[in-house]
Amino acid sequence: MRTTRSTRDWELLLDRLRHVADTPADDAVAAIVGDWQVMAPDADAQALRDAHGEQWKKLAQATALLNTLGANGTLATWPGQPPEVEDDVFRAVQGFVHAQQALPGWADTAKLQRAETLFYEYGPLSCILLFCASLPECYVLPDLATVLHRAGQLEQHTEYRIRSTAAMIFPVMMRGGLSDASGAGLGQILKVRLIHATIRNLILHGHPRTVFAGPGATAPRVVPAHPALAAEPGMHAAMFAGGWDAGRSGVPCNQEELAYTLLTFSYVFLRGLRRLGLGLDAADEEAYLHCWNVAASVLGVDDALMAHTMDEAQTLFDCMQARARGPAPVPDPRPALGRALVNAMEQTIPIGWLKPFAPLMTRYLCGRRTADLVGIDQHVSGFSRVLFELVISTTRLIDTLARNIWPHFSLSRLLTRVLGYRLVTRLLMDQTRSLRLPTQLLGQADAMLDHWGEDVHAPRWVNAIEDRLTTFGSWRD
Repeated sequence: MRTTRSTRDWELLLDRLRHVADTPADDAVAAIVGDWQVMAPDADAQALRDAHGEQWKKLAQATALLNTLGANGTLATWPGQPPEVEDDVFRAVQGFVHAQQALPGWADTAKLQRAETLFYEYGPLSCILLFCASLPECYVLPDLATVLHRAGQLEQHTEYRIRSTAAMIFPVMMRGGLSDASGAGLGQILKVRLIHATIRNLILHGHPRTVFAGPGATAPRVVPAHPALAAEPGMHAAMFAGGWDAGRSGVPCNQEELAYTLLTFSYVFLRGLRRLGLGLDAADEEAYLHCWNVAASVLGVDDALMAHTMDEAQTLFDCMQARARGPAPVPDPRPALGRALVNAMEQTIPIGWLKPFAPLMTRYLCGRRTADLVGIDQHVSGFSRVLFELVISTTRLIDTLARNIWPHFSLSRLLTRVLGYRLVTRLLMDQTRSLRLPTQLLGQADAMLDHWGEDVHAPRWVNAIEDRLTTFGSWRD
């Protein structure tokens, strides 16, 4: 029987785990890159490239190798060694994948399959909630936002961040993602896990154990910045250049931050459905949480950070957010990330006076405090604000009354599906910029878009209205 943790219990656990990384993944990356040469902070860019170019080349080889990960059932024997991949890189990546490719023993296949079905049925809503809730909430933790900022100057490459996130979520949540040998969720999670370890190694200039001493030893050191690399292209240089105060910020991509990120995909999604008047029953909510707990375990998150009910998830999530409300870092990357996200959403909305619905929906789903922290505080006209509030309140009232006649009727679902269509087709599944999914999932993704073209829970006349506001038939067209 599980013990329910109090907020204080969570705080004590999180204090410890913010200094804990992921030893198997960190060992694999350390085996790839070895020891970094110590360079003076004022070293010029050419000297740094000469000193570390071979290690960056090996990391590129590892990335290319990980891009060949296939179906869950093939991971235990994956892969043959490509001639362009050096032996030490191949052994490190292959050994990690072979050792980590199994689901945890407590994974419940029935719950995984139920969660996959929910994503299949609620997919357009999950995309809305990804944009308007999960990603904004993900930016709240200051150190996590700093890493995200460094990972690709996301203010300028917001769509890349969105599509990269979806490229992990879709394989995990599509049919068989974690529950079947034919799925591809495991490989995508392990790829992300090694990316996290790579980020840690680059930021800390080595394995986390070289920076964080054991109990009773000296304080963690400050990793020096290398300003000469700041203008260099690519993630590797950006991560290596920034410096890191390990004593103040803990391990980058630490256990707390990883668990928090997974909660934005599970708890925040379920909370968003509730706020839209579309909440699931308790069994379905727990199945969805369970699926992402399994994903978290494969991602290297400590089982102690798993929340199994919405009440547990809320307590843990609120505790994590409360810890992020101290003095803002200088400079604070969060507002620029949030504004860039809203701008990307607004560009998909063709009608000018409806564009403010993007920040207003985000504030509605996340709450004022989160929206303010991540910079979603753009000036919105009084007309747009009143119109949005009127739409939300009227929609909830109509849904309540109409369900007496049509039990599955939901105007809220219709409106969010229409907005979801714009986001899915313009940002995630744009035919000119296909989402980077494993090859074996492309046909399944097309079938899912075919399915999303009709709301199977809505009356026929509601689907006819939706078709006029989106497109007739498949969302691929």
